[in-house]
Amino acid sequence: MNHFSYRDGVLHAEEVDLAALADKVGTPFYCYSTATLERHYRVFAEAFSKDTLIAFSVKANGNLAVLKTLARQGAGADVVSGGELRKALKAGIPASKIVFSGVGKTKVELCAALQAGIYQFNVESEPELRALDETAASLGLRAPVAFRINPGVDAKTHAKISTGHSETKFGIPWSRARAVYAEAAKLKAIEIVGVDVHIGSQITDLAPFEAAFRRVVELVGQLRGDGHAIGRIDLGGGLGVPYRADNEPPPLPHAYGAMVREAVDSTHARLILEPGRMIAANAGILVARVIYVKKGEGKTFLIVDAGMNDLVRPAMYDAFHDIVAVREPGPDAERVRYDVVGPVCETSDIFAADRDLPRLKDGDLVAILSAGAYGAVMSSAYNARPPAAEVLVRDGDWAVVRPRMDDDALLATDRIPGWLEA
Repeated sequence: MNHFSYRDGVLHAEEVDLAALADKVGTPFYCYSTATLERHYRVFAEAFSKDTLIAFSVKANGNLAVLKTLARQGAGADVVSGGELRKALKAGIPASKIVFSGVGKTKVELCAALQAGIYQFNVESEPELRALDETAASLGLRAPVAFRINPGVDAKTHAKISTGHSETKFGIPWSRARAVYAEAAKLKAIEIVGVDVHIGSQITDLAPFEAAFRRVVELVGQLRGDGHAIGRIDLGGGLGVPYRADNEPPPLPHAYGAMVREAVDSTHARLILEPGRMIAANAGILVARVIYVKKGEGKTFLIVDAGMNDLVRPAMYDAFHDIVAVREPGPDAERVRYDVVGPVCETSDIFAADRDLPRLKDGDLVAILSAGAYGAVMSSAYNARPPAAEVLVRDGDWAVVRPRMDDDALLATDRIPGWLEA
């Protein structure tokens, strides 16, 4: 469920008219719904016990206003960089609710996280373990650690977002798990607290999750038998969302929660979950304006002012996003098959191929749906195009929560060396 719907012939975000908003803030822009963010967080959290730490995956949407909205609902944060750590803290997420994942944590980042007093480090390699031990010891601290263990489970998702198999840069191979825990137990600045697993993203079948979680339970039993105090299990994120209305819908949070309880309750460990896409994707849209309608020999191109620099998912993952007209078409409106493309100088700058839409003309507005996760956060200034602005709505109010950088500001990020000034 989301809070984007037609009212009086115009698409609204909650109570905000998106056509009027486009005139005020310009296009393209991302628009996030507070009501949808809050509802999705609440529905997910209610599927688990109150003791469960729901750590929102900041990489899915790192806008401070989005993070602060979720922080007020009780969310923690899963971060993968020092920058994301700073964002989470600035948004009001307590360090005691932050877990730090990622394969390339630098000593500077480890130091910042240790000094902040985060809840847990999800360690992904033996070199990282040694770096964390050295850093913590230099500060006179102990680092709470869970190792990310690859269970060797096929997530049955896109190859670029599958992370739980043996040949991936993420995590520690299953065959090395007990040895790595034994090594960690010898280090004075390391406190073993749990086990972490994450098998991938946009997973729409519970079976891979269940297979991975049951392997984790088996491992927890072995590790406890080895003398390790395993009090936490971090099950990662990855629950998919319905990008396509014609596909079988992904499992609902309550079904996911029931499966998790059945799989891991016997361990009596505290659970950590890292949802990102499930909370943010359908809470956001990308609004763009038609620049031109171009007729080719066999295709008609709808050229819009948003590009792959604003939303890279279709180009990178062949991802599907529904696209709708902001002005509601009538029941008898003529339909046209378009390739919806952006202005970036790349053939891959395409949002949809052969997409059936109402007839549109120059100046009309379209909304690219389910763009609240891995949208603005992955944007760039490719082709010297400032990324889209971001707007958050709440009931009938709206605020620009990331302004569009103007051309002068974009140019100001470059520096000319002295020998070229003359």
